Order: sequence, then C-alpha cells, then structure tokens
Amino acid sequence: MKPLKNIQAGFSIARPLFRVLCIALIAIFFCPGLVTAKTPGEYQTLQIFFENDLFGNTDKYYTNAVQATWLSKDLAQYRNDLRLPRWTLPVIRRIPFANEPGSVHNVGLILGQHIYTPSDIDTDRLLKNDRPYAGFLYGGLALHSKTATRLDTMEIAFGIIGPSALGEQAQNGVHRIRSIDQARGWEHQLRDEPAVSLSWQRKWRLYKMEFKNLLGADLITRTGVTLGNVRTAAGAGAEVRFGYRIPGDFGSDVIRPGAGVSAPLPAGQRLPMGRFGIHLFIGTGLEGIARNIFLDGNTWQDSHSVHKKPLVADFSIGCALNFETLKLTYRNLFRTREFDNQDQAQMIGSLTLTWSF
Repeated sequence: MKPLKNIQAGFSIARPLFRVLCIALIAIFFCPGLVTAKTPGEYQTLQIFFENDLFGNTDKYYTNAVQATWLSKDLAQYRNDLRLPRWTLPVIRRIPFANEPGSVHNVGLILGQHIYTPSDIDTDRLLKNDRPYAGFLYGGLALHSKTATRLDTMEIAFGIIGPSALGEQAQNGVHRIRSIDQARGWEHQLRDEPAVSLSWQRKWRLYKMEFKNLLGADLITRTGVTLGNVRTAAGAGAEVRFGYRIPGDFGSDVIRPGAGVSAPLPAGQRLPMGRFGIHLFIGTGLEGIARNIFLDGNTWQDSHSVHKKPLVADFSIGCALNFETLKLTYRNLFRTREFDNQDQAQMIGSLTLTWSF
C-alpha cells in the first residue's frame, strides 16, 4: 500500500499546478483581452518546477525538489534592467560568456528547496551504507546571454544545507497532511553549512527541420561546469525534440545548477505567440562528479557520508504542451546509481509550468 500512498500524495502536491494551468487557459480562451499584445522580446517568464520520485513508486534518495525561477524580458545590455544594483554592473562586465558581442540578455532570479533521504525512512537508526538525510534551501542570480543558436547561462547561488533548510519540516509536513508515515531518521541529517555554487552552462541549437511550418524537429546540446562546496562537477548532454509547432526556445530542463529557465530565442527568431503546440523529447546526459555534499557529507564537520560514483548518466523522455503564453512539460528521468551499495537506479518525475507575461 505504501507505493499507492506515495502516488496519491504526489498527485495531491501536483494538483495545484494543474489548477493554475486550467484557470490560466480558461482566462485566455474566454478573455483574450487579458493577454496583452507584446512583441516576443517584451515578455518576462515565470517557471515553477516540481520534481519527485513518487512517479517511480518510491520515496527515497532525491525524493523531492521545488524551484521557482523568474526571467526578465530581453535586454540589449544588462544595465537596462534597473532592478540590478548598479555596483554589480562592473562585475557582470568581467564575467566570461555573459557579454558576448551580438547577444541578447536576460536576468533571472531563483528560489528552491531539495530534499534527500535514504531508502528506508521508517527506521530511526543511522543507515551507514545509505545516503544521508539532507535538506537544501537556496536562492540565486542567473545571467543569460543568447543568440539564435547559442545560450550561455552564468549562475551564482547561495543557501543553507542542514536543519535550517527545513527539509524535515517540509517532508513530514506533507506526510502528516496526507496521513503517510513520518520519515523517522532526520536526526542523522547533514549539519548546517552555508552553501555556495557557481555554475556555467552553454546550449547549442545544432539542427532544425521544419515541414510546412507545422511539424518540426531540432537538436539541442549542452555542456556545463559547477564549482562550490555543494557540488563540483562537469557534464554534457543532448535533447531531441519532435512535434507540432515546437516553441522557439532552448528546450526543457530539470532542476540543475546553471539551468533554471531555458531562455526563449531572441525576439525575431521565435514562433508567434497564440499558437497551440505539442512535442515529444528525448534527452541524455553524462556528468563527472568531484564533489557532491549530499553524498560526501559536510565539508568542515564530521557527518554521515557514503562513497559516491564519479560518473552518473541520465536518460529522460517527456512531452510538452504550449498554448498562448503557457507551457506545461512533464518528463520521466532515469538516473544511474550515484553511490556504492545503492540498491537500484532512480526514476524521477519532473513537472514544469512556464508562464510568459
């Protein structure tokens, strides 16, 4: 019965996202005047991520994450966004990849929380050969620089790992509401530690095919590096999309350093707003990991830890629907084992709602 309870709880958590989507679709359909006429480059973007392993009938490992990301309208220069403190502009001008000639820019803000648990959350014993309990609460700033075929993202994030990240309260609070057994081992979670992460990711649109401006396909590749006490890693991946009226952007993403909102193309390169579209996608990724605090344990204090695997691969498949200024994406992501003695690879469901306004 436990997998069934997990699924029911997950749909309960995801249901508000569907409600927001339905209300927005009804408003757009019956009140078209609510959608302000803008050029594509004038839209800001809000993106809500919800990721959970309940879609794989489990309640363990990378068990839950939520993230909200806001992205500014297109900017000819970063200084055109008056919300950026003026003292940051000289620093931004010196950031590699953030000021490429001929690029259009966006500023993004990020807020999120991750929760990690071992495979058995019904025991209060320390499971030495299983991954530690951990919560991660963070916020960040992302700088996007893009052309029609390339997107660079520089991201800096600050946060807290440990009890102050409220992982125990978030997980057991939801379990309490849904009458699910509490996770009993949070006393063994990682200790409080400030978190800093600096990430860069580049995406390329290498191939695009269209048939009568209706059906199409494209190929998007990526590479990136992350440095910090949370994670130090480098990776690469690719995504193939095929469908009806594929949106003019750089594909979908999961919650990952340097990802956030996959910024739309410059204004002249996108499909017009107001069209319904649907597409399928397949993605792959490979990452080499030098440090992962959620497996290696605290940096400066003794804590529970396990021996991580240096290479981790992902495979994902999903579907995206876009209508007017809304896009709803769902994917199943399959991840290889991340540490020694992990009993199985993990399947994670990722649901993303994107709204341009």
